Amino acid sequence: VNISSVHFNQKLLSHDNVTGFNVGPMMEIMAPYTGLGVDFALLYSQKGMGLRREKDIKNDYLELPVNLKWKFGLPILKIYTNVGPYVNFRIGGDKFWSIPGNTLDQLKSKNFGAGMNFGAGVEVIKHVQVGLNYTLGLTDDYTASKLDLKAKNRCWTFQAAILF
Repeated sequence: VNISSVHFNQKLLSHDNVTGFNVGPMMEIMAPYTGLGVDFALLYSQKGMGLRREKDIKNDYLELPVNLKWKFGLPILKIYTNVGPYVNFRIGGDKFWSIPGNTLDQLKSKNFGAGMNFGAGVEVIKHVQVGLNYTLGLTDDYTASKLDLKAKNRCWTFQAAILF
């Protein structure tokens, strides 16, 4: 489950969080005895923002995160933390959105984005992981040229994984 919003460089739009989802395969490679490793995934992810009294802005992305992961604890129950970059490519959703209350410009959705992931969670019996992840967009995901408006995605993700 994704709970996302957009951070603007100026106060022009009043907006709320919007709920979406992500799904896809994840692979984890851990070094023996150290608790350190990497995970990477190929995710279909929905992000955007809710506009009051207007239609929600939601875009679909193909997201590729790569995280450094550290696990610690007992063999039956471990806590993990992860951090790393991601890139995403817009594969669905509208390219242009009308800005409420503004007839001069439109919000344009960009096709490429990048940012950082920060997360933590628990692993049970080496096969089930449940965690919370925060994605911090570092590139502008939306622009409006006439207004010099730029915006970056921000997203909390509640995730679950089954490892084989």
